[in-house]
Amino acid sequence: MKVGIALRTMGPQSTAEVMVACARAAEAAGLDSIWVADHIAIPHDDAEGSGGRYLDPLTALAYLAGATQRIGLGTGVLIVPYRPPLPTAKVIATLQELSGGRLRLGVGLGWMAPEFRAVGVDRRRRGRITDDTLAFFERCFAADLAEANGQPFLFLPRPPKPPILVGGAPPHALARAARYGSGWMPMQGDPDKLAPHVADLRARFAAAGKPPPQVIVLAPLPLDDPPRARDHLARLAGAGATHVVHALRYADAAEFARRAEALGKLAG
Repeated sequence: MKVGIALRTMGPQSTAEVMVACARAAEAAGLDSIWVADHIAIPHDDAEGSGGRYLDPLTALAYLAGATQRIGLGTGVLIVPYRPPLPTAKVIATLQELSGGRLRLGVGLGWMAPEFRAVGVDRRRRGRITDDTLAFFERCFAADLAEANGQPFLFLPRPPKPPILVGGAPPHALARAARYGSGWMPMQGDPDKLAPHVADLRARFAAAGKPPPQVIVLAPLPLDDPPRARDHLARLAGAGATHVVHALRYADAAEFARRAEALGKLAG
């Protein structure tokens, strides 16, 4: 079981100094990965906890890549329909190249209607747009010569494609993961509810001739009760999770570092 931690790229904790301190603390604690969220246009009446301040996730991870050495860098999750396919593929490839292959690309369809209005995308088409974009990413990372809008072009640099973890609920997310991804990224902390979905996902991957899927669960752990936290990790592993990302709120880098250290001891 690999264990990662969510790092805030929103609100007052999203200064360069705090984020770098948190990323380095997570790396020092031996954690597998840090993960950042994605909002692009928070409405003023839905900004509690962030004040509407959100950094772009891929840009933030690129910055943190330069401040760390080993730790994985994940989006949990990047909202695919908000962004044009080709420029986004270029940013992904650049981050993967410059980080030494540390990117883990969690992707999702999105849900917040005001954000879809702000970016000018029909929310009803978000599934189709996501599928088309993921298919485009696959073609870009498959060969140096790619094509967009009838125009061939060189897609370079072309590092190894980062693992793509599809967020969302069954059954659509499982089908999308089996078609385009390396695994699934659910927000599901209940092992009993997780297990049958993982079994379904494994069957879909086997039918597609793909290796067993990664299952990266976004779920808080009771760090103040280590025995209970260890038991919960064991139950999630038994249900098929391969990786757990602990999500938490923290006031500053010092509080984050304490939590990261406690989480590292659990993972160790």
